[in-house]
Amino acid sequence: MANQDKTNRKHSALLVDGIQKSPARSMLRAVGFTDQDFRRPQVGIASTWSEVTPCNIHINGLAEEVAKGVFSAEAKPIIFNTITISDGIANGYQGMKYSLVSREVIADSIETVVGCQGHDALIAIGGCDKNMPACLIAMARLNRPALFVYGGTIQPGKNHTDIVSVFEAVGAHARGDINEADLLAIEKSAIPGPGSCGGMYTANTMASAIEALGMSLPGSSAQEAVSPEKREDCHRAGQAIRWLIENDVKPSDIMTRPAFENAITLVIALGGSTNAVLHLLAMADAVNVPLSIDDFTTLGKRVPVLADLRPSGRYLMSELIQIGGIAPLMKRLLAKGLLHGNCLTVNGKTLAENLAEVKDYPANQNIIMPFDKPIKADSHLRILRGNLAPTSAVAKISGQEGTLFTGKARVFNSEEESMTAILGGQVVAGDVVVIRYEGPKGGPGMREMLSPTSAIMGRGLGNQVALITDGRFSGGSHGFVVGHITPEAMVGGPIAIIEDGDTITIDAEKNEINLAMTDEEIQRRLSAWVAPEPNVKRGVLAKYAKTVGSASEGAITDKF
Repeated sequence: MANQDKTNRKHSALLVDGIQKSPARSMLRAVGFTDQDFRRPQVGIASTWSEVTPCNIHINGLAEEVAKGVFSAEAKPIIFNTITISDGIANGYQGMKYSLVSREVIADSIETVVGCQGHDALIAIGGCDKNMPACLIAMARLNRPALFVYGGTIQPGKNHTDIVSVFEAVGAHARGDINEADLLAIEKSAIPGPGSCGGMYTANTMASAIEALGMSLPGSSAQEAVSPEKREDCHRAGQAIRWLIENDVKPSDIMTRPAFENAITLVIALGGSTNAVLHLLAMADAVNVPLSIDDFTTLGKRVPVLADLRPSGRYLMSELIQIGGIAPLMKRLLAKGLLHGNCLTVNGKTLAENLAEVKDYPANQNIIMPFDKPIKADSHLRILRGNLAPTSAVAKISGQEGTLFTGKARVFNSEEESMTAILGGQVVAGDVVVIRYEGPKGGPGMREMLSPTSAIMGRGLGNQVALITDGRFSGGSHGFVVGHITPEAMVGGPIAIIEDGDTITIDAEKNEINLAMTDEEIQRRLSAWVAPEPNVKRGVLAKYAKTVGSASEGAITDKF
């Protein structure tokens, strides 16, 4: 950089300048610092590389590309690691309780390293459901120049398969539609290599939202993990940090209320994951932007679902990339007045400026529908209330499963109990599967219900059975599903007093979810309810259960 004075080194100068900081410089020399490096801004590069999941297996190489870009921008790159977990691997057993917890652990760890080490800026590379919003939460808390790089999506498996294909094959096997050899063949070929799960599941949803938010470079969310474009994206991200540092542009300058509205709008248009509700609320809270769960309803009334993407649709992210990614969709939304074009982004341009030269989709494509022929005329993300969820629930209603469901409750106090019943044929058409004590405090950890929803789909009951829970759903879940029911069972929400055979109605037009029960009967049952003993009393899950807030506010842990 042209100017290497302390204005570009607000944090690192306090760490390495002057006689008294000789011990710190001595330590840093041992990890490769030169005399010149001490005069450069220090850029922390948070890598979520791990061998635990294909989503992140390649990120070490991407971090090295980012570092090259940072160095070419005359700053000092410093790569450090944080953890990640795999929802796709952990789904369906007790370990999944650590999934949402990991969002907080990752955010805390990035904040801890950058805050302690005096980095002047931060570039974070994420590739899976929880580490991506975690990176943004850490950036917001630190509020120093920062940008995000998406690790990229996976390529399709054989016969157009992906991870959800495997989950649904388990249900198909239980129904007798496929044999064990067929299931094994799908298992062996659905995940061909590095990258995040291939549909518009949570990873691709959050990558798209973060780009619309302005916190990643244009195009970062719509690139395959193993591609020259992704490596170039990493190099350019390293270079882009220069402008942010020189102009002292911080996340709070970019992550504004209008920018969050842009992110929500794009998530709806793409038919994205319900997890976006949790994560965007948490990200907004971290940067002190007022955002409520009802904003999803307000925006959803005027934004249609336009993308025919899995899980409810037909296509994979890699196929959307082939026709131009999300940028042409954002340009269409902008032209309709549905995006705020004057929002600043990390490359120094406004959203409108970034979209100005973007070409529209090819005329013969079938992935992104025109406004006059939407997949759904308004949002698929429905914020429901009623006597079953007084402070809100989140439904994912694509329209294919209908918008109204009334059925009899089949109540389970854990995900495992429900899976035994579903795979054993005990759940039948007309049932409303109730899975409770899986909320943020009750689980603890708010497990995803991808295994039960996939088993229901695999058994051919997708349009005949509803599922409600105080847990949450994978971006790969589809069907008539309602999650994030609050108050959750563990704190005495009405979901705790549902009994087998109770009638439940879910109305996605009126945005209501109700028990066919008088207020007096609900109160009578609640007065007799006794809170169960916590599942865990020590360790990270216990700490999480004690500090986590309601899912209706993003399930955050640092607001007391």
